[in-house]
Amino acid sequence: MTKRLTSDDILPTAQKHLDSFHPDVVEAVSKAVSSNDVVVLGMAQNPFVGRARKALKNAGIASEYVGYGSYFGAWKQRLAIKLWAGWPTFPMVFVKGKLFGGAVDLEKAIADGSFKKLLEG
Repeated sequence: MTKRLTSDDILPTAQKHLDSFHPDVVEAVSKAVSSNDVVVLGMAQNPFVGRARKALKNAGIASEYVGYGSYFGAWKQRLAIKLWAGWPTFPMVFVKGKLFGGAVDLEKAIADGSFKKLLEG
């Protein structure tokens, strides 16, 4: 498996572009992630985002939802979030400030009880 680039692999010229790509969006998302125990990042019309939100609701787990556009708009803002998180799809579920995964990961973890343990731990 190929490893992801680290900061040592990115030259300052490229880092400058990454840092200036929708920093307002990245800052808002980062603030939401650091301020809430569970955050779902998503977009309208994506059924997996709905599945994640529904799974949390059905499990009685409070979460913050942050949405950016739909399939028809705000793709650059979502790209900035993907670059920041290193996760290629939506939703992105964060737990206690850390990237947990997507909807399928969340559904499995809720079903086997590991998600609640993660929240409590």
